[in-house]
Amino acid sequence: MASLSPSILLSAPARRLTTLRRIATSSRPSLTFQTALRISAAAAPFSSSRSLRKDPPLAHNNEPVPTSAPTTDFSSLDVLGNTPVPSTSIDICHHDGFSLNSGVQITNGSGALLVGGEAFEWKPWATKDGGEGRRKKMINSKWQWEIDPESLGVLRVIWPRPDLLILGVGRFNRPISPKTRQAISDMGMRVEVLDSRNAASQYNLLATERGMEDVAAALVPIGFEDE
Repeated sequence: MASLSPSILLSAPARRLTTLRRIATSSRPSLTFQTALRISAAAAPFSSSRSLRKDPPLAHNNEPVPTSAPTTDFSSLDVLGNTPVPSTSIDICHHDGFSLNSGVQITNGSGALLVGGEAFEWKPWATKDGGEGRRKKMINSKWQWEIDPESLGVLRVIWPRPDLLILGVGRFNRPISPKTRQAISDMGMRVEVLDSRNAASQYNLLATERGMEDVAAALVPIGFEDE
């Protein structure tokens, strides 16, 4: 017995439904070239902008890398800009003395002892009898700067004492003798030795930053010569 094709087995209503579906499908309007062109043109900007967009590079802290060098505000770097200047800060180092911020002038070849917000004339080369024609040598045989511990007697009677004493030893820097260093250490203070110009600058900075109670200075004029 010969086999029948599946289309032969379809009933008449089924064949009519299949024919209608084919007719409905074939009756849809075909997509013209102009319509496809308009659709692609409308979608092109969106797709191209997404494909061309690039995320900015990130630094090690996951922040965007700047495209130009940042501007620097140097006034914001001055951490002591709003701090008042101590009255005993040294404005000018003269050949024979010093000019202080308070307007005090220490001249006539005297040195300056600055401690606790006060300024004193300081002559560590003076003899005990106060003779003007004689003075002690402050450079010992080993070319070390050495003074009599009694010349720092003001520091012995104040309390609390400063934590640091800055010594300005004249135009040129030189080491201090073990005797002088030990005398300062016995009063519970540290010492920093510089030439008088740099000692004045260091005192101005530290007295402004830490306060006049923590820092003292003892300086001889830059024109002083040990005869």
